[in-house]
Amino acid sequence: MKSYREMDKNELLTAKAALEEKYKEEQAKGLKLNMARGKPGASQLDLAMGMLDVVNSEADMRTVLGNDTRNYGDIDGIGESRRLMADMLEVQKDNIIVYGNSSLNIMYDRISHAMTHGVRGGVPFCRQPELKFLCPVPGYDRHFRITEYFGFEMINIPMNENGPDMDLVEQYVNNDPAVKGIWCVPKYSNPTGISYSDEVVRRFANLHPAAPDFMIYWDNAYCIHHLYDDKQDEILNILTECEKAGNPDMVYMFGSTSKITFPGAGISALATSFANVDAIKKQLSIQTIGHDKINQLRHARFFGNIDGLKAHMKKHAELLRPKFEAVLTAFDRDLAGLDVGTWVKPRGGYFISFDALPGCAKKIVAMCKDAGVVLTGAGATYPYGKDPLDSNIRIAPSFPTPEEMEQAAAIFTLCVRLASVDYYLEKLG
Repeated sequence: MKSYREMDKNELLTAKAALEEKYKEEQAKGLKLNMARGKPGASQLDLAMGMLDVVNSEADMRTVLGNDTRNYGDIDGIGESRRLMADMLEVQKDNIIVYGNSSLNIMYDRISHAMTHGVRGGVPFCRQPELKFLCPVPGYDRHFRITEYFGFEMINIPMNENGPDMDLVEQYVNNDPAVKGIWCVPKYSNPTGISYSDEVVRRFANLHPAAPDFMIYWDNAYCIHHLYDDKQDEILNILTECEKAGNPDMVYMFGSTSKITFPGAGISALATSFANVDAIKKQLSIQTIGHDKINQLRHARFFGNIDGLKAHMKKHAELLRPKFEAVLTAFDRDLAGLDVGTWVKPRGGYFISFDALPGCAKKIVAMCKDAGVVLTGAGATYPYGKDPLDSNIRIAPSFPTPEEMEQAAAIFTLCVRLASVDYYLEKLG
């Protein structure tokens, strides 16, 4: 197939006419497909339904230590759930605090607490004249909304195949005391699907922040979300590497079962140094009487241990893999060799990132919507919703069926080709 870049004006006009005819046919079908957010599909949610039966009115509600989950106590989480989440995040049990259903809520809470009370007894952020936060891009829109809400100046850090541009990260962190943190999704990153290399993790651990209250916000959301048994990314443990580097208190790691059991009724956890755990537990004793220990018990008994959790995730992979492959097959079939964009083939996670030609992302998203396919808004993967190149589009294959994903992917690639033909025609003048 001849590249659009190599076509002359007449060839591009001919291609455009054929694509426009096909687009009208797709519009006439009246489809309603949504791949905007990374929501688990109904078949994935069905996998966890048995969890609702392991704790009922006849069940023993006590933990292995004899604590009654119906009552007060275990402010840092019951032992069984702490062990489960520690094994999932590959840390020690004493590094873990188990919270409620949302890791995003923990992230917000950590930033909010730093605003009013500072980090490790430091000056509260609200009393500091300038606040900056590093944001690897493309990245997770909900991360950016938190720091935007609290008034941080957000700084774009480009991502590459190994993770964030660490030369730039080190330049900012090691020299600017206004830089208070960096968002990270280190494994099967949202949305690019890449995993941080060993060198990147070690460079994070060996940062020398100019700000004494700088923290790494390590959102390990997809730590066990593999798509393949024989092709799985592994990353170094940031807590271990920070301890080796003499920076044990510099990182907060987050995780949850939101895309493992039920997004609205999972459990979440914070992993950090022993000193940080002690300080946070003192705060929690004022903030709450404890999180939902019955739900923690339900999760611990349903999975049993990390092996049960991993076996459960293989079932998720069997459901997700055909959806991802439907998209990637369509990309290879319809877009390869046309010079219309680039994409990554992830081994796990929940997203596929597509980089269109400059200035085309918003147009592609709008065209898809008019043809019945809803995507995440163009620009959402950048702070303030502003993609400087207007090129990145995040695709979430999880919610539709595999058949719906085939339809949606075909429409997406059609819109990419149409927008790209227009891009090259405009360049020819």
